[in-house]
Amino acid sequence: MSSQRVVSDALATLHQACFLGLQLMVAREQGDDVSGEWMFRLFRGQHEQFFLQSFEKLGLTGLPHAVACARYHVLSNSIGGVPVEYAEESPTKAWVRFRYPRWMFAGPTICGIPIESGRGFMLGWYAQNGVTLNNPRLGFVCVSEDATGEFGFCGYFREFEHDLSDDERLQFARDEMPPPFDADAQPELPSAKWSEARLANANRNFAVTFVKNSLTALIDVIGRDAAVDIGCRAARLIGLTYFQEIATQIGAVDGSCDDAADFLTMLFEGMGDSVSRRTMKNGSVALVQEGLSITRGVPAGTGDDVVQCWCELWVGALRSQQRVKEVTVERGDHSITWTISNRL
Repeated sequence: MSSQRVVSDALATLHQACFLGLQLMVAREQGDDVSGEWMFRLFRGQHEQFFLQSFEKLGLTGLPHAVACARYHVLSNSIGGVPVEYAEESPTKAWVRFRYPRWMFAGPTICGIPIESGRGFMLGWYAQNGVTLNNPRLGFVCVSEDATGEFGFCGYFREFEHDLSDDERLQFARDEMPPPFDADAQPELPSAKWSEARLANANRNFAVTFVKNSLTALIDVIGRDAAVDIGCRAARLIGLTYFQEIATQIGAVDGSCDDAADFLTMLFEGMGDSVSRRTMKNGSVALVQEGLSITRGVPAGTGDDVVQCWCELWVGALRSQQRVKEVTVERGDHSITWTISNRL
């Protein structure tokens, strides 16, 4: 595996964990209804940002709408390492079944996720597909959910014989089961457009995008102060918890300030940012990170808040080292200066 892929995978792991931790903290401190509204806002925003623009990239242009929507979710999720199975009953009915472990609720996280979260993302994205495609007969029928303890998230896109009202775009049919799995029927990404390098970057971006978009949506739901407080605490806890795993994954050393700077440099450059470095006589190290890909696509007015929360990932990681590091963060318009020293 290339070093680029190793670093991209490490970044994906860390940012996925940040998203999972944020979900648990919101559920614990804000409750089920807020979790549901937050997921609705997050997935509606991502739907509007990505759904139509990805059709050509995924080779879906011109397909029947139910088929295209089901294939979309299989292909787009495969980029982020999310296992989803596909079954096509007809041009007007096509299934998706998410397999475990669930990327979005990975590991024991699923035990702390309220039912409202799953309903929120279905209403935010799946029920909106017909509206976006200007097809008033297209809806989504859910046959199984995650938090209800059935057999995982599963359902089908269906083009009905009548126009759907707002409350018909998401329906439930607990008595239906998906067709048997057919390995030969699974859609695949167009190989000419998806090189190994592009897939590595897309996998990284899949998780990073969830972090920044979830923070933006959370600000919309509970306000800036509460969202930044929760976002910073969740990010720092994930950094503390995941440093050893990420360091092992990329071959980083738990040691000096220079080693800590190497760790940050590998990961920041792995996100596409540039890093310059200066080692001082007292052993401290200053890094200047420029580019700040974490802010790309973030709505104006929330970029600073997203960066503030994101920085806590790295503060937590360096404070988790055997010799605890003191980290000073100075944020500029398009840069961050990190000063790393040994904590006395």
